[in-house]
Amino acid sequence: MRDFQRAGRSPVHAGAAAVATSHPLSTLTAIEVLRAGGNAVDAGIAAVAVQCVVDPLMTGIGGDCFALYAPKGAAVPIALNGSGRSPAAAADAWYLENGVAITPTSPHAVTVPGAVAAWARLAADHGTRALGDLLQPAIRYAEAGFPVQPRVGWDWARNVERVSHDPGAAAAYLVDGAAPAIGATMRLPKLAATLRRIAEAGPRGFYEGPVARDIVSHLRGLGGLHTEEDFAAAAPEIVTPITTRYRGYDVYECPPSGQGLAALMMLNVLEPFDVGALSELDRVHLLAEACKQGYHHRDALFADPDLHAVPVEHLLSDAWRASARGAIDMARAREPEIYPEIANEVAHKDTVYLCVVDRDGNALSLINSLFQGFGTGLMGPESGVLLHNRGFSFRIEPGHPNTIAPRKRPMHTIIPGMLMRDGRAVAPFGVMGGHYQAMGHVELLTGLLDRGLDVQEALDAPRSFAYGGVVELESGFSADVLAGMRARGHAAIPAPLPIGGGQIIWIDHARGTLVAGSDPRKDGSALGY
Repeated sequence: MRDFQRAGRSPVHAGAAAVATSHPLSTLTAIEVLRAGGNAVDAGIAAVAVQCVVDPLMTGIGGDCFALYAPKGAAVPIALNGSGRSPAAAADAWYLENGVAITPTSPHAVTVPGAVAAWARLAADHGTRALGDLLQPAIRYAEAGFPVQPRVGWDWARNVERVSHDPGAAAAYLVDGAAPAIGATMRLPKLAATLRRIAEAGPRGFYEGPVARDIVSHLRGLGGLHTEEDFAAAAPEIVTPITTRYRGYDVYECPPSGQGLAALMMLNVLEPFDVGALSELDRVHLLAEACKQGYHHRDALFADPDLHAVPVEHLLSDAWRASARGAIDMARAREPEIYPEIANEVAHKDTVYLCVVDRDGNALSLINSLFQGFGTGLMGPESGVLLHNRGFSFRIEPGHPNTIAPRKRPMHTIIPGMLMRDGRAVAPFGVMGGHYQAMGHVELLTGLLDRGLDVQEALDAPRSFAYGGVVELESGFSADVLAGMRARGHAAIPAPLPIGGGQIIWIDHARGTLVAGSDPRKDGSALGY
């Protein structure tokens, strides 16, 4: 239990249902849906749609979505890959021949947004309310306005340049060329109209007709390869989740094209270590070494499995985990040697994650993203749809698993998680933060299962991330840990920004209650009743 004389949050205990999101209006929306009789899926869709309006840097209907859903009584969660695909004309040879790069703000970074199709599939398969009804709170906030929350406003101010280069986006998201003040009311009437169109026509209101035409016209005018046929072909995919066992629990993730496999690989590396008994320095060092192993393989091997076989079985095998463990030296930093080093950008990209457990015990773990803050910064001028830049994760490298290709999904960072035991859900959980997310799952779960922290303490705990040759340490670590990491050969630095954010709801089956936590690095909250 936390020291009540010091600042902090308590976990939320609830008897019937609970919600945790990174924005207060999203949390409130989900609670209202639940109290009106909706289930976890209904509440999650309504909440994430609201967040696409009120937290526009982190997510939007022009982004992607993944979900794990554990209906009460299900022994294995249902996994949904709602990521979008590249245009049919997007071959790596075309980019090489024309000398075109995929930059964060270019139309080539836009894959067909998958979020709306994913919400529609979830609502049709598992919801109890029509999608149009669930979009009404988001429509109201877009039309009537919403106050800018402190963390949202801080992020907005840091990302003004991203929306400054597109006239439509600048007009919608800037006030006299600057970010709105914290507490100011913002309205997004064009986005409200598009949400109304989706509410009336379903996903066809987004992927066909005026909205798709507006987006495609804007992208093609900037040199993009998108067609209306690319948008009309959008469809989410129900996939088989992948899993490993850790401390007696079954940890479930979505398979590639997501990076959840890397989290499972890292947990397998850690399994024989007594993580909870280690000193803080030893624990951070061990996590960094396991992290390097997982991400090294991720960057070399993860891709769209429809177009390139990802060796999931091998990477979860006893042989791989033994090799990875054997490469760890607790006295010094080492670099992975199994596959050639492939450099990548260290960045904590922008995403929202939420989880819901309803009165019947259904558990939803859902994540929605634009990737970087405001995505590409490109907006459909008439539809008000801000477009993500998930295609920036592609490579233009023939022969590489993640090279861009026609109708291909990029390697994806957003990953929902689900913890289960004895064939029933124990905790939907997730950690936002772009590339950090796989490491975030590991730090959250080791905090809970190895260190005995409660759900809120595990989210509050300082974070570390070893990626791109650097180990970032949040300010919650002591100076001795930073010095100790450097002494062991790590290029350790203070983290320049907060690392990620997260939510979790623990289902206490013995007591018949729920325990929810929400990350203090964000504006959100956990609520229950």
